[in-house]
Amino acid sequence: MSGSKWITIGAVLAGLAVGLGALGAHFLSDQFAKQYAGAEPRKVAGVEIPASLKYLEDFKTGAEYQMYHALGIIGVGLVMRSRQQPSRMLSLAAWSFLFGILIFSGFLYLLTLTGQRWMGAIVPIGGVAMIAGWGFFAAGVCPCRNPETTTCA
Repeated sequence: MSGSKWITIGAVLAGLAVGLGALGAHFLSDQFAKQYAGAEPRKVAGVEIPASLKYLEDFKTGAEYQMYHALGIIGVGLVMRSRQQPSRMLSLAAWSFLFGILIFSGFLYLLTLTGQRWMGAIVPIGGVAMIAGWGFFAAGVCPCRNPETTTCA
């Protein structure tokens, strides 16, 4: 996929992250308070907190990580556009970021909206994809990988 397409995808995902963050900040607080009123408290850092607060924080985490990785996709797209030849590492970075957003953030959104806690077991797969994406991005821009350079300075 071209750098311009990745920039477009990243921009759309960043805009959605802002919208979802606003949804979490302005609507879901009351919604979750009602939805999880009778749910057992969750333990966070050794402290029990209401499930509604835990789910709200998880939703916001999904939006936050979606934004970080949407910006990562935009960055990858910009680097791709500046290069003459396609880079497999940069392509892998963009796809990893996209997959990570869909799985990590997507399943956090679904988990918090439905209360289906089993979805929490899938979320780390997206996190691993996000981490891999940063590794691919680093490999794709590292001067060591450029045959015209001999040092990593």
